Formats: sequence, C-alpha cells, structure tokens
Amino acid sequence: MPKPKPTAVKNDIPGTFVFTAEHSRVGYDLNMFCMSLSKAGNRERFQAGEEAYLDDYDLTPGQRSAILERDWNGMLEQGGNVYYTLKLAACDGVPYEEAYALMAGMPREDYRAMMLTGGRPVEGNRYLSDWEDR
Repeated sequence: MPKPKPTAVKNDIPGTFVFTAEHSRVGYDLNMFCMSLSKAGNRERFQAGEEAYLDDYDLTPGQRSAILERDWNGMLEQGGNVYYTLKLAACDGVPYEEAYALMAGMPREDYRAMMLTGGRPVEGNRYLSDWEDR
C-alpha cells in the first residue's frame, strides 16, 4: 500500500499540527528514525553519516529534508511527533528550551521569558476563525 502523503493537519489553532492517527501514519518512518536515536550506537552511526543513516528509513523527500535542515516545525508538519523529534535535538546537543524557541520562531531568551511569565498571552490570534469576518 502506498504511503499517505504528508498534509498540514491543522485545526483552528495557528501554527499547530495536530497529531492525529492519519498524521501518525504519515510520520511513521520519521518518528521511527527519531526513536532510533535513543540508542548510543545509532546516534554514533547517524553523526558519522547522516545521509547514509537516513537511507535505512522510508522517508519522503520532505521528511528527509526537514531532518537534514533541522527544520523542527517542518518535521511536525511532515508527521513528526514533537516528543520523538526532540530525540534529534538531544542527539545534536540542542537543549529542549532552544528547540522549542526555534519552533516558536523566537530567540531562546525571549521564549524563556515568555514561559516564565505564564506562556503565550491569551489575547491575539488564538484561532483562525477569529479572522473570518475581518
């Protein structure tokens, strides 16, 4: 059976990729790659030759590109589970806070300050439907 095509699964929350059953099927190989990095030997093999290591997985071109470019949101859009993709961040020595800041599109210091003051403000662009009448 052919693999499902990656789709940007979004509900009504801007910038959010909802991890549904369909989305998990799209991202299965991407997530299995990320989980493989739980083992030290796999991390070493990946770091020694990323392209060759990725050949072991049936990744779409978009998934492969997102991994190689460390496009964190791209991995989520391509079916990645945030908890699994963070295995790649850990393999690279990227602290989770920094990875989350990159996903949010802001400097780490600004992300940290935002989270320490209660997270994203409730005012603003919370839902796409807020823009339907504008």
